[in-house]
Amino acid sequence: MSHPPAKPTLRADAQQNVTKILDAAVACLSRNADASVSEIAKTAGVGRVTLYGHFPSRQALVDAALTRAIADGEHVLQALDLTGDPREALDALIKSSWLLVAQATAVLEAAQATLAPGRVQELHAGPAQRVDDLIRRGQADGAFRADLPANWLTSVLHHVIHGAAIDVAKGRLESTDAARFISQTILAAYSKAGA
Repeated sequence: MSHPPAKPTLRADAQQNVTKILDAAVACLSRNADASVSEIAKTAGVGRVTLYGHFPSRQALVDAALTRAIADGEHVLQALDLTGDPREALDALIKSSWLLVAQATAVLEAAQATLAPGRVQELHAGPAQRVDDLIRRGQADGAFRADLPANWLTSVLHHVIHGAAIDVAKGRLESTDAARFISQTILAAYSKAGA
């Protein structure tokens, strides 16, 4: 009985290089969606040949960076209990993941300019659905306003997080204040009129 060939595993040093490259790609693309392969390689401390040995194109690197950023966010989100009071769940979600979401949003911008729209939607579908489900549950429970569509409220959340990330990067907002400011802003925006 024959077995399919085993998928080759990377040597430890090669795996370390992949990790360094992806860390550098997420960091560079978070600062500048147009970051070059050369800049990413330099930040990773590897040569362009090494980078291209693992990622044959900038497109492949951006895809892997977005996949990594979303996976990091998913790891945090999966550990959260979002089943209780929707306002408390949303507050916990924001405080636990705003920085990862902001980072993924910046990488997402690079991906939108580089990858096919179907691929971006495929990678982003899980996290977006989790937030959308929480908002819809909050609307059904009466905890969140229902006069605006859930997808709009989700979009507002992402815009506020992205704006906070920009303000932190430009020194207009302390990183230690960002989660509290985001949460208070979003919970006020999501409240029913007159609440």
